[in-house]
Amino acid sequence: MKFSHLVPGDDFSMVGQASAELKRLLARLGIDPALVKRASVAMYEGEINMAIHAGGGMAEAEILPDRITMTLTDCGPGIADLELAMREGWSTAPDVYRELGFGAGMGLPNMKRNSDEISFESRLGVGTTVRMVIRLDREGERA
Repeated sequence: MKFSHLVPGDDFSMVGQASAELKRLLARLGIDPALVKRASVAMYEGEINMAIHAGGGMAEAEILPDRITMTLTDCGPGIADLELAMREGWSTAPDVYRELGFGAGMGLPNMKRNSDEISFESRLGVGTTVRMVIRLDREGERA
């Protein structure tokens, strides 16, 4: 089962719809609630990052019997220093988003923390693709 969702960059109130859709779908499929939470948190953090840093993008999920694969793709500026971007608390978010309570530098670390696997493909001036996998063959919280 697959779904795609356009993540807007111009209407911040719409961000979070992909993660909400994923959460509802996984719950209907009877997936362990702890895994549902991890998947929806990871997806939400990705949506926020795309809205803040890339002007939006595409969020996709594929649900297979053994895993959930989430792919987030944008055409933003790319990630200049992935190692630095993965540090908790480090952020390049503009003040306007920080004033709204976003941009605390926890997006990528939370995506990693809630995924069993994560990979990044980012090119400056071209965009970023993030792939996250949550395995369904184990229970709930990460070991």
